[in-house]
Amino acid sequence: MKEPAVRAPADHPDEKTVVSTAAGTTAVREDENIVDLIGHLTSQSAHLAQQQVSLVQAEMREAVDDLKKAMGAMLGAAVLGIAGLGVTLMGIAYVIGDAIDDRDLATLLVGIVVLIIAGILYSSGKKKMEHSHIKPERSIETAERTPDAATGNLTNSGVTR
Repeated sequence: MKEPAVRAPADHPDEKTVVSTAAGTTAVREDENIVDLIGHLTSQSAHLAQQQVSLVQAEMREAVDDLKKAMGAMLGAAVLGIAGLGVTLMGIAYVIGDAIDDRDLATLLVGIVVLIIAGILYSSGKKKMEHSHIKPERSIETAERTPDAATGNLTNSGVTR
């Protein structure tokens, strides 16, 4: 919905016309020359670039914070898991050793099985890390659309996902 504009009368024909909107914003309009228009465009472009940099920084901070939290949780789980796993594996080795009357062989078998499982878990984790991304996709998309937005040639509604 467009806000109605209220114009203040100018005392002289050469003076600027002040336009006030219902939202309380004011704008000064006159027949501006090309130098003033380029100055405004440059100022707005610099502001837009600064906002884009801020958006990229915020996205990167968010992605890094998420990764830090995930890595902290994984590290805590690994420390506790290793301790519990060690006790459990020794128990299993003793039980198997009693069953086959050879604790040395049972301990070796349990160790080999655990190393195989560890290798499988490592390769799975490596694949997941390769698929994670911290690329600021929203900022890149917005930056790519900025020239079109400046000229008014937006053909994409902005919703790509």
